[in-house]
Amino acid sequence: MSGTDTILKEIETVLGKIDNGELIAIAEELNNNKRIFVTGEGRSGLMAKSFAMRLMHLGAEVYAVGETITPGMSDDDILVAVSGSGKTKSVLWTAEKAKELGCFVLVVTADSEGPLAETAFMSLHVPAATKYRKEGEQPTVQPLGSLFDQCVHLLFDAICLKYADLKKVSNEQAFLKHSNVE
Repeated sequence: MSGTDTILKEIETVLGKIDNGELIAIAEELNNNKRIFVTGEGRSGLMAKSFAMRLMHLGAEVYAVGETITPGMSDDDILVAVSGSGKTKSVLWTAEKAKELGCFVLVVTADSEGPLAETAFMSLHVPAATKYRKEGEQPTVQPLGSLFDQCVHLLFDAICLKYADLKKVSNEQAFLKHSNVE
């Protein structure tokens, strides 16, 4: 079996454990015309920023925590916090602060019982291996949290499909929001 085949089988196993109803519920929550903030560190942070970019293309007002142009949060906002381990300190601190401010906190993690998950009003449990290789995680041949990151990216794309449907945004409309200075 090739490396690509192995990776695809691992992803398929994890995604097969996700309830599509959860993805729909997340898209519906994001569709409440609130500002959306994303946070994460490392590759999880890149997945969060990728999600933010796609949501922007679909018409959302969305920001990445820590960027110089990101405004302060308020109680009408949503925070999407991504951490495979569920204990990344900066992500946890941001989620706790957002919750204190009254924000709706959506957590995406492999650890549904970790400290980050405790901050959530809604969470998406992604049962993929992380760099810690805890008992009960989906086995993987890939290093560190690659399987988690790959699955999160695909799940975010699935959420965006539903979000686009709810907003009635076509590919042509999304393209109008795409960068035109590259």
